Amino acid sequence: MPIALSINGKLDSVQDGTTLAALLDRRAIRRGIVTVEVNQHIVDPSRYELTPRHAGDAVEMVYIIGGDAGRWRRRNRGVSDPAPIGLIAPAGTAREGEGMPEQTKFAPVGEKEVTRAIVGQFSRQFMEFVESDVIIIGGGPSGLMAGRDLAAQGYRTFIIERNNYLGGGFWIGGYLMNKLTVRAPGHLVLDELGVPYVEVTPGLYVADGPHACSKLIAAACDAGVKIASLTVFDDVVLREESRVAGVVVNWTPVASMPREITCVDPIALESKVVIDATGHDAQVARKLEQRGLLKTVGFGAMWVERSEDLIVEHTGEVHPGLIVCGMAVSTVYGLPRMGPTFGAMLLSGKRAAQVAAATLTVPARRCAAGEAK
Repeated sequence: MPIALSINGKLDSVQDGTTLAALLDRRAIRRGIVTVEVNQHIVDPSRYELTPRHAGDAVEMVYIIGGDAGRWRRRNRGVSDPAPIGLIAPAGTAREGEGMPEQTKFAPVGEKEVTRAIVGQFSRQFMEFVESDVIIIGGGPSGLMAGRDLAAQGYRTFIIERNNYLGGGFWIGGYLMNKLTVRAPGHLVLDELGVPYVEVTPGLYVADGPHACSKLIAAACDAGVKIASLTVFDDVVLREESRVAGVVVNWTPVASMPREITCVDPIALESKVVIDATGHDAQVARKLEQRGLLKTVGFGAMWVERSEDLIVEHTGEVHPGLIVCGMAVSTVYGLPRMGPTFGAMLLSGKRAAQVAAATLTVPARRCAAGEAK
């Protein structure tokens, strides 16, 4: 039965139950270059085939041309406060490569304003997260997953990453081939993140590493996680009965400086819970071992079928205030490694978030997703 839809502000007639994929095909619009919003909610491309439309729906299809599209998405086409010229264009109104703004003169902002913006915003965020609910050491898949779930519950969550990028090995899969594998039930997390994948054999799924990693990073940031990159873990903060109450950190580049000028003291950050997501290095756990507070075994040889179940099962608190997840679990308990398959990394991160949340009281502050700090 024909129904009426609003598509980019114009009424159109389609059959009841028509999917978004069918709407795009009807207009010969290639899906990879368009963003679709239904009733003011962006739809993940992986769900275009599964999203039927019904009478009265308002559908917007836009090309992203440039700029901060997440901030400037146009919600009501034709109103008096439109999006800035050139940030988005209705799909189907311009060919690929077209749609440059008529006015290309940038705002009159100079070097000092740019520097003040960087220093001011970074300092403001860092000052706030000197005291966090949870500090996660390591921004790989398990750390990002734990951070995303905790921040989504309103916990102030700070990820410390020693590299200038996030994701660890999640970007590149195995042997520098950027396809990553996930064994069931880990693919359910890919569904949750909106990551497309293919099933290559019963229970084994393959996704593009860059796509999956980007989605996970975006999900963590959207939930409210904040990140200090190029920041290296140096030591733990201990309180009564040797409870872990924070971490000591420094700039990663300090370690590359000549020895005679590396007298750069680190600084301390406090938190209610610390999560060690540093992979095989298990840096936080091993720091406690150096202080005689914990014993680690070292990770075992590869055994995929056993490793992932054991990693998730053993994820948890290993010392008051310290939770281990991901491959740090393998190092602490002497469990087999699993190589380039990532289901356990994602599920271990979720388990770590559950354990952390159970030890925390009411969140100190509930952050709106995307709120500027």
